[in-house]
Amino acid sequence: MNIVIRFLIASDFLLFAAWGLFSPIFAIFILENVVDGDIAKAAEIAGFAALVYWITKSILQIPISKYLDRIHGEKDDYWFMILGLFLTGLVPFGFLVSSLAWHIYLLQILNALGMALFYPSWCAIFTRHIDKNKAAFGWAMDSTFLGFGVGITGGIGGIMASVYGFDAILIIVGTFSVLSSLLLLSAHNHILPQDHAFPYYFPFGKSRDL
Repeated sequence: MNIVIRFLIASDFLLFAAWGLFSPIFAIFILENVVDGDIAKAAEIAGFAALVYWITKSILQIPISKYLDRIHGEKDDYWFMILGLFLTGLVPFGFLVSSLAWHIYLLQILNALGMALFYPSWCAIFTRHIDKNKAAFGWAMDSTFLGFGVGITGGIGGIMASVYGFDAILIIVGTFSVLSSLLLLSAHNHILPQDHAFPYYFPFGKSRDL
């Protein structure tokens, strides 16, 4: 696989593996931190939080994708992808201080906005850079890495929460989500045209000289 695809898959793996720690125990987090043990209320908030996220993301990503398609080149896709990852990375830190249902819903809207910016732009760049005659393999590799990442972290998320608490889990999720955006920032010289690349060095690759 070419270098851009490897960076995109690695970033995807970091993001979804990190969220795999928290997603299976999200309702339990609400139960303990928002509704003081009211199981019925926790289930209601968790369900509505999922609705808020998916409806918001579904509504936003269509106009965002149409905007990205109208602009030639990958500069816009690249920065939308980075911005989306960064916004998503803020959400776990917001959960750290959440104590009311509307806090959860507001953070779900922010998460949906981040993913609506990230997903269409990531897919556009991935599609353009995928190796010729290896499209199925490239997408399968991304899905495989995501499967391993989410599966493994999903299995240990509950154990970590019981031992270290929800705060530790959320800090890890937020940190690795932000790291996924920094990883793609380090790939700027491979994605951005030369006149838009950064004139300094990133740890994952040497930038172009401007």
